[in-house]
Amino acid sequence: MAITAAQIKELRELTGIGMMECKKALTETDGDMEKAIDELRKKGLSKAAKKADRETAEG
Repeated sequence: MAITAAQIKELRELTGIGMMECKKALTETDGDMEKAIDELRKKGLSKAAKKADRETAEG
């Protein structure tokens, strides 16, 4: 299955991850958005995953 720019853009907006990582994840999962997100989470690339263990110092 061909991966479109729109799919990559949507995954980037959902995860905050770079274009090439999104394309790679979509290619590995044959364009399945949910599987791609899970794959990226397993790799620890999710923006939320990076910030989840931070302490809030202010605010």
